[in-house]
Amino acid sequence: MTQRPLMSEDEARLTAKGRATRARIVQAAADLMFERGVAGTSTEDVRESAGVSNSQLYHYFNDKNRLVRAVIVHQTQQVLDAQQPLLGRLDSFGALEAWRDLLIDLQQQRDCRGGCPIGSLAGELADADEEARKLLVTGFARWESAIRDGLASMRDRGELRPDADPDQLALVALTALQGGLLLTETRRDVAPLRAGLNAAIAYIRSHAA
Repeated sequence: MTQRPLMSEDEARLTAKGRATRARIVQAAADLMFERGVAGTSTEDVRESAGVSNSQLYHYFNDKNRLVRAVIVHQTQQVLDAQQPLLGRLDSFGALEAWRDLLIDLQQQRDCRGGCPIGSLAGELADADEEARKLLVTGFARWESAIRDGLASMRDRGELRPDADPDQLALVALTALQGGLLLTETRRDVAPLRAGLNAAIAYIRSHAA
């Protein structure tokens, strides 16, 4: 199953009230950046949305880059949590199909708007902020690892052939998912996401014992 990241040093130094205020700021920033993008979200927008003063905002985040990095960590956890408990046990073809259905349903609930919260940040930041890019790599790696763990269990039980590579299969699944989410957002239609995930599951099935 996916693990929550350890509390950052900044968070560990805070009181419970301080952590709650910091979390409110990060949530407000995440919501705004998901809706408007990083470039379209100012620290003043975040301050107003979170209902905090300038001094409070800069106490927790002395520049926008630090806030953006906190948003990446937050959005990663939100994305992974939204897929639980299925993501923590993708160890059968039935579980993979149920996970596919959950992902499609989540997009339908949002009217296919916004795409992937992590993918959207990656599209905007990967070439502009190296530290943000590294955090995004870590976030995607956590997602990929959860998929890989389930596939490794299937191979260990003999449901996949011994030569099946869980690392490669997990990468195929995550790549199909991200491409499907991008086209689903663009077309406002879940068909691309369904097609991408169906293709990924079919590819995994081709390695069945």
